[in-house]
Amino acid sequence: MIDTSQRTAEFLAIAIESAELRQQLADVQDQCVELAVDAGELHAEIEALRGRLAQAEKDRDAWRAEAERGRRTG
Repeated sequence: MIDTSQRTAEFLAIAIESAELRQQLADVQDQCVELAVDAGELHAEIEALRGRLAQAEKDRDAWRAEAERGRRTG
C-alpha cells in the first residue's frame, strides 16, 4: 500500500507539472497573438506593395505604348 507521504509527493509532482504546462500554454498563446499581429501587418504591407506594383506596371505599359506611337510617327 502507498503511504500518504508518497501520494502527497506524487500529487505535488503532478500539480507542479500541470502548472508548468499551463505556463507553457500561456507563453505559446502569447506568441500566437504576436504572430497574428505580425501577419496582419505583413498582409497590409503586401497589399500596399501589390497596389504600387500594379500602378508601376500600368505606368510602364503606358510609357511603352507612347514609345511605340513615337516610333510609328517618327
